Amino acid sequence: MLRLEEVNAGYGRAQVLRDLSLDVQAGEIVCLLGRNGAGKTTTMKTIMGLLPLMSGRVLLGGEELSALPAHEVPKRGIGYIPQGRRLFTGLTVAQNLEIGLAARRSGPEVRDEVLGLFPRLRERLNQRAETLSGGEQQMLATARALCLQPRALLLDEPTEGLQPSMIEAIRQVIVRMRDQGVAILLVEQRVDAVLSVADRVAFIENGRNGEVMAADVLRADHSIVDRYVGV
Repeated sequence: MLRLEEVNAGYGRAQVLRDLSLDVQAGEIVCLLGRNGAGKTTTMKTIMGLLPLMSGRVLLGGEELSALPAHEVPKRGIGYIPQGRRLFTGLTVAQNLEIGLAARRSGPEVRDEVLGLFPRLRERLNQRAETLSGGEQQMLATARALCLQPRALLLDEPTEGLQPSMIEAIRQVIVRMRDQGVAILLVEQRVDAVLSVADRVAFIENGRNGEVMAADVLRADHSIVDRYVGV
């Protein structure tokens, strides 16, 4: 479904990703783990076309996303929830959702389905995003991405700074999307939370591929995580 082939990318002349290859299948959660600065967020931005490729390819369902301008990538069915949420804070909850719906011309039935996943947002449709709690803002960022009816979903640190009840709400939605056949790439520092939902874990080190293994293996032997992440 989502595939990176020997991707090299970075910021100007500062190369971060070096021949990185990765795949995420439909109905699978792959967690990308590595130390700070390893290239996790850079990988997400590269998939979304926000950073230019030096070489390599990014594909979704066989279509080369890396040949498209960045504004076309979401239209192909990739939802991106960046670290820090990046909401339109001066707009209401409803207006933020409308932006997500417009990207793929989704109808009101999609909004209703998304709000069914986050009933708290339905109660706050006319509130500006800046007035929401941190957990509610994360719900809104996730809901906006789901308005795309994504084939693939990228989440960068979705539980950062959230209380346990909000973390559980986000976790349940991620698992539900996986069960509906969405390919999910997840970056998360909370290793235990990662292992509770992941199907596979891909390690990244200095922008290069590390080991890729089933999450069950890591649940049984945490020392592998310690070696790569240092926690």
